[in-house]
Amino acid sequence: MEWIDITVLIVSGLLVGFINTLAGGGSIISLSVLMLLGLPAPVANGTNRIAIAIQTLTAVSSFRQQKVLPLRKAVYLSVPAILGSLIGAWIAVDINEDIFEKAIGVVMLIMLFFILYKPQKYIYGRAHIEEKPFTWKIYLVFFFIGMYGGFLHMGVGYFLLASIVLGAGLDLVKANAVKVFVVLAYAPFTIVIFMWNHQINWAYGFFLALGAVAGAFVASRMAVSKGVDFVKWVIVAVILITAADMFGLYDFKSVMSGLLH
Repeated sequence: MEWIDITVLIVSGLLVGFINTLAGGGSIISLSVLMLLGLPAPVANGTNRIAIAIQTLTAVSSFRQQKVLPLRKAVYLSVPAILGSLIGAWIAVDINEDIFEKAIGVVMLIMLFFILYKPQKYIYGRAHIEEKPFTWKIYLVFFFIGMYGGFLHMGVGYFLLASIVLGAGLDLVKANAVKVFVVLAYAPFTIVIFMWNHQINWAYGFFLALGAVAGAFVASRMAVSKGVDFVKWVIVAVILITAADMFGLYDFKSVMSGLLH
C-alpha cells in the first residue's frame, strides 16, 4: 500500500464519517474508493463495515455526552435491526447489488419530496407520538431495515431517519443519535459474517476508519450545535448527489478515478 492510497482512504473516510453521521449515503464514497483501489465489490462491501462500526461508536459517544440520545428507544429498535442484519449480511456475500441501488435512489427521491414539501412532519418530529410505546409494525420495519443494512448499508441512514422520525416522533437531532446507535448495534455482527467469508481487507479498513472517526466526531457536534435545519440541508444535498449517480446522470466512480489519476 502506497502513501497516496493511505491518504485517499483517510480523506474519503473523513467525508464518509461526516455524511453518515448527519444523514446517510456516505458509503457511496467509501465503496467507490475501495473498488477504485482494487478491491472486488464484495470485499469492498465487507471492508467498509470497519469504518462504519468505528465511526458510529464515536458518534454515539458524542451524542450521549451531549444528552440527546434516548437510550431506551434506541435499544428497543436495535434488537429487530440486529436480527435483520444477520440475514442481510449472509445474502450480501454472494449477490448482485445493482437492483438494490436503483431502489435506494427511488426511496431517496421520495424522502426528498417529504423533506421539502412538509418538513414539519418529517424534520421536527411528531411530539404527540414520541411518548407512545412502539407497535409491532415499527419493529417489523426495523427488522427489514437491518436486513438491508446487513446487505449493503449504503443509504440505510435514510431508512432509519424516516422510520425514527415518523414512527417514534423524534426530531432529526435525536433521530440521528438513535440512528447511529442502531447501526453500531448491528455492525459487529455483520463484520463477523464478512470476516468469516474472507471479505474484509483489514489494512484498507483501518485507514478508512481513521478518517471516519474524525468525520463522525465533527458531524455529531455540528448536528446539535446547528440544529435540525442544518441537518436537513445536508440530507438534501447528499440525496441529490447520490440519486444522480444511481440513475446514471453522472458516474461517481469515473469522477473519483479522474481525481486519483
